[in-house]
Amino acid sequence: MQMENLRIVRAGVDDIVRLDEIAMAMKSAKSIGYFERAMEHQDAGERLVFIAEYEGQAAGYCMLSWNPKYAFYRAMGYPEIQDLNVLPDFRQRGIASAMIEKCEGLAQEKGLSHMGISVGLTASYGPAQRLYFKLGYVPDGHGVTYDRQPVAFGEFRPVDNDLCLMLVKDLQN
Repeated sequence: MQMENLRIVRAGVDDIVRLDEIAMAMKSAKSIGYFERAMEHQDAGERLVFIAEYEGQAAGYCMLSWNPKYAFYRAMGYPEIQDLNVLPDFRQRGIASAMIEKCEGLAQEKGLSHMGISVGLTASYGPAQRLYFKLGYVPDGHGVTYDRQPVAFGEFRPVDNDLCLMLVKDLQN
């Protein structure tokens, strides 16, 4: 991929419709007000919302949370890349990797040593699982979570988008 064709820009309130359109195109429509709340968190300095533009077209988005919901990340002071999505027509061009790299760079600029990211467990998340491992993310050692809460042995949880493996990367290596 030629990186000059890719721009990763901070989203603003004017981009909410574009973000909703990307989510709907991904068949992962968000709850009403999801992106509005994300912008409120961005205005409060708690997260950043990015849109990836490839050749001038919205190709995906992600968020970088400085104050993640997941207790282990919060306790360790790790930021978390969240809700990373690339539209199918734009995949295999390095866009997801570039968004991750952007977030990692911002964390390093703040003097942070680690980054967190989560990944779903179904086959539809296979490409993301492989990408994150390839980029140096490893399981955090706390097992599977459901809605960012640890799942205990023998506990029943639905296999859906909230069932995740939490990953960590050492940004100093």
